[in-house]
Amino acid sequence: MTIAVCSGSFDPVTYGHLDIISRSSKIFDKVIVAVLVNSKKKSLFSVEERVELLRQATAGMDNVEIDSFEGLLIDYMKKRGARVIIRGLRAVSDFEYEMQVASINKKLDEEVETFFMMTNNQYSYLSSSIVKEVASYKASVSDLVPPVVEKALKEKLGG
Repeated sequence: MTIAVCSGSFDPVTYGHLDIISRSSKIFDKVIVAVLVNSKKKSLFSVEERVELLRQATAGMDNVEIDSFEGLLIDYMKKRGARVIIRGLRAVSDFEYEMQVASINKKLDEEVETFFMMTNNQYSYLSSSIVKEVASYKASVSDLVPPVVEKALKEKLGG
């Protein structure tokens, strides 16, 4: 069984994230979507809220599990028996950073492979930061995030 991990902050989860998760779930036996706990980063949603939003957004994906972790991704992967890291790429600019991260992960554990997926063109501009920015001005984000996330954004940002 090939277990893959798709990690990130998911603050909040977008349709771009869900595109990568959904497509990955058709390739790998199991996909663990792991929310990174980063106390240095100011997040809109708590880790628990992000995990719950992801659970609801991926409810129809039977081989997708939602979890969270602290520390190095490689250590988490060893703990979970995972061998593949899934990374979504929006643009060429993402690749340089992602290549550095993949290289250090390979150095830390040469058994782990990084699987890069190009995002669907319709989501190439989409990021959690943009979603939060648009939502903060009370504009509709219904075509950027699932309804459960849009509702949570309105509640969090007062809309």
